[in-house]
Amino acid sequence: MKIGIMGGTFNPIHHGHLILSEYIRIGADLDKIIFIPTGIPPHKDNQAVLDSQIRLEMVALAIRENPYFICSDMEVVRKKLSYTIDTVNELKEIYRDDDLYMIIGTDTLLSLHTWKDYERILSMINIIVADRLGLDRKRVDKRIEELTRRYGASIISMDSPVIDISSTLIRERLKKGLSIKYLVPEVVEDYILKNNLYR
Repeated sequence: MKIGIMGGTFNPIHHGHLILSEYIRIGADLDKIIFIPTGIPPHKDNQAVLDSQIRLEMVALAIRENPYFICSDMEVVRKKLSYTIDTVNELKEIYRDDDLYMIIGTDTLLSLHTWKDYERILSMINIIVADRLGLDRKRVDKRIEELTRRYGASIISMDSPVIDISSTLIRERLKKGLSIKYLVPEVVEDYILKNNLYR
């Protein structure tokens, strides 16, 4: 099987995440995509990140109608700083006979060298880069070529739809008491409002 890995803080998950994932699933002919919310992310300001269990519940709600999407709590249950290399090791153990594809944006591709053991990650798992608006295409292509040559990385670049929604925008709107309708799935909106999150 070809399995996509969609990791992220998902603080909160929104339609941009879902549209991109479905687009990549079809375009890369993936059998399923595993959404993995971060536990304690090393690259984020943890003050602004909701409890991992709450973010996990929102992801599970958001994807429940799509039979090709599944949610994993493997990083949430770790209860320590969550590094991608640990997740990749765990996934390779579980899905030994499957091809794994980590889905990242071009911004992440360009900062990959800051990740713990990024060289090992590149040698262990395929990468799908969702090409986002606003980044120099030549710079991205050069980076892909460099990582492929240096580490034998398998990197696929895919044009992706431009969806101008961000978790930051959603949090800011909620703080101001503004509507987030159509930015997140209705079940996620209901969950956020019911639990008075991001106020």
